[in-house]
Amino acid sequence: MTSTDTHDETQDSGPSGYAAARLRLLTEEARSGPPRRAALARLTDDWLTGLFAAGAEQLRGASLIAVGGYGRGELSPRSDLDLLLLHDGSDPKAVAALADRLWYPVWDLGIALDHSVRTLAEARRTAGEDLKVQLGLLDARHIAGDLGLTAALRTAVLADWRNQAPKRLPELQELCAERAERQGELQYLLEPDLKEARGGLRDATALRAVAASWLADAPREGLADARRRLLDVRDALHLTTGRVTDRLALQEQDQVAAALGLLDADTLLRQVYEAARGIAYAGDVTWREVGRVLRSRAVRPRLRAMIGGGKQNAERSPLAEGVVEQDGEAVLARAARPERDPVLPLRAAAAAAQAGLPLSLHAVRRLAATVRPLPTPWPAEAREQLVTLLGAGRPTVDVWEALEAEGLITRLLPDWERVRCRPQRNAVHIWTVDRHLIETAVRASALTRRVHRPDLLLVAALLHDIGKGWPGDHSVAGETIVRDMAARIGFDRADAGILAALVRHHLLLVETATRRDLDDPATVRAVADTVGTQDTLELLHALTEADALATGPAAWSAWRASLVADLVARVSAVLAGDPLEEPEAAAPTAEQERLALEAVATGGPVLSLRARTEPPAGATTGQADTPQPTGEPEPLGVELLIAVPDQAGVLPAVAGVLALHRLTVRTAELRTLELPEGVEGSVLLLDWRVAAEYGSLPQAARLRADLVRALDGTLDIAGRLAERDAAHPRRRGVVPPPARVTVAPAASRLATVIEVRAQDAPGLLFRIGQALEDVAVCLRSAHASTLGANAVDAFYVTTLEGAPLPGEEAVSVARKLEETLRA
Repeated sequence: MTSTDTHDETQDSGPSGYAAARLRLLTEEARSGPPRRAALARLTDDWLTGLFAAGAEQLRGASLIAVGGYGRGELSPRSDLDLLLLHDGSDPKAVAALADRLWYPVWDLGIALDHSVRTLAEARRTAGEDLKVQLGLLDARHIAGDLGLTAALRTAVLADWRNQAPKRLPELQELCAERAERQGELQYLLEPDLKEARGGLRDATALRAVAASWLADAPREGLADARRRLLDVRDALHLTTGRVTDRLALQEQDQVAAALGLLDADTLLRQVYEAARGIAYAGDVTWREVGRVLRSRAVRPRLRAMIGGGKQNAERSPLAEGVVEQDGEAVLARAARPERDPVLPLRAAAAAAQAGLPLSLHAVRRLAATVRPLPTPWPAEAREQLVTLLGAGRPTVDVWEALEAEGLITRLLPDWERVRCRPQRNAVHIWTVDRHLIETAVRASALTRRVHRPDLLLVAALLHDIGKGWPGDHSVAGETIVRDMAARIGFDRADAGILAALVRHHLLLVETATRRDLDDPATVRAVADTVGTQDTLELLHALTEADALATGPAAWSAWRASLVADLVARVSAVLAGDPLEEPEAAAPTAEQERLALEAVATGGPVLSLRARTEPPAGATTGQADTPQPTGEPEPLGVELLIAVPDQAGVLPAVAGVLALHRLTVRTAELRTLELPEGVEGSVLLLDWRVAAEYGSLPQAARLRADLVRALDGTLDIAGRLAERDAAHPRRRGVVPPPARVTVAPAASRLATVIEVRAQDAPGLLFRIGQALEDVAVCLRSAHASTLGANAVDAFYVTTLEGAPLPGEEAVSVARKLEETLRA
């Protein structure tokens, strides 16, 4: 359909003609992206022009103006229409009648409308009072009526904006910062708001407003493409959902990706993240320049008064060879020659980060345009500068992002391209893969005093997840990649081997400590054999902590830190030559012994509930030279201690009662307790940490009463849970992967270790315990933990005679348990 045909149809057929033409335009496969948005804006212009002409035959001194996104000619399928009916005030009644003729047809079609009716003076006054109104008017575009009136508005609004820029731009920056605080960073969110999150469409609009002020300008390279990409994704989102929405929800990402011709949802998110990163970086540079200009303007009158005028050169202070500080940024020295100095990008980045300064946009672009590649292997200075950059702590992030924005990182480390902007579909992770790696280096920089080779710690932190860009187990892939990268960076064969081992086994300590019985000699011996040396153990311990802290709040706590430290101490003793002895039962605490004796005396379960807190995650005990975080204690939930005479069905009974009372199990330990000499019987001790899903905690007496009934069979837990689920079915979101149950090979000499990985859900531990009871095995101990939405549990089981399960029987138990969980 030509624009003339569209105009004729909308004129002749009114709203129905416009609606039909609009539908045809939105369903045209041949036209999408900017051409479709522009065509939709023209189509809407023609329709509104017809409505205006029909209603303003006798009216002069009025114009219809598009503002905001519509003013820019960027109409997405479900965008609202931002319209201003501007008039000279000579005939208010006629203007009101015209407004009705305009607004009602829009509403009748179900199109969202943001409208206003104002004189020029009213529009200027409202803009002066409301920053959002002023931003919308900066994109004012004439549709119909008095063109001179529209031109007068544009001239006045732009003049006001430029005159008021020193006051309004700080307000705009604060508005952007508040929005970012509420909505988060678009480049890291799994369900991002394309418009409101930091790096989204609103930030792109804010940068246009800064440029319109003539006070500062945003880096323009790539900005238009980033904005176009986000608009294209929003178009596809509107068309696939049929709704007015800017949030890219998980369940819609595959459809949106398909509509855009992309491979999958991960490819879609990577493109969204890349666009958001470009806009966010442009914003950082622009707001820094705004601040510099405003500070300069504030200081200049005082300087002129003191020195009698004249232009002053900004002071330049040396930072490193070829790098100086100027105006609060690290810039290249006048004598710097990037084309002759391939180490200069790393030296400049290291100097900037160590000084806590941003690396100037001009410097980064000059480096990207002129610097020569580093030789292979890197010279020693380049390797040292990389380590210095990584060891600078928090300032490393901004400097790294500046290098990333101009493509310098992938030129230095080509393997980085695979993990750049790569999403992590795991609720525990709060960053993309590349940002997580930088965050791990930042966290590791605070732990460098704990290790003999801080350089190896920092490089391992940077590269420990580099294998996530390749198929298969990322630790296995990463080991091969890092061995090659370490050689190119200039590490010798021995150091490259240590780095490869750290990457291969970076999950070993935390997974063993939280999922295995540390009293079992086989557990400690296996770790010692894998690690090999005290120095590697020391580095692996620090890397484990840095990795967990950089993952997110759910990945590290004082409890996990204590378990890892306990494992490290045991492994260190073995590496030092201390013999491994058969485990002795851990001495019970006074409270545990009291509960056990009471359980023996009463013949039933005895329990204790108490609230617990712990130091903030990241606090490290026994390290005087490690910076200690400050803040409130970290909530740990409630410690639930249960002592019960040894009998069948304890695990499912306890887990089921907790599920009935809507208590979430964060960690669960179950073991047999050694009783004092002279006391007959056997007592199971359950040391669990729980939290209420919502509301307050139940009373201990109620828990005990239900537990007694569960153990004697008078409480139908399965039936009660089924009734509750039927009455209040859970909302179904993205379908999680199925549960996986495996037998951990050679994990223990004393028992068979069954490992369960599944989506956490109410009653999960009850179902696992019931399934283990059904296959008639003896539960020696249990180690359950929850990471975000994922439960990872290990169960030490034996035959009824107390021996590890034979191989085929162990596999059969695992298979039956998996079938139960998948049912």
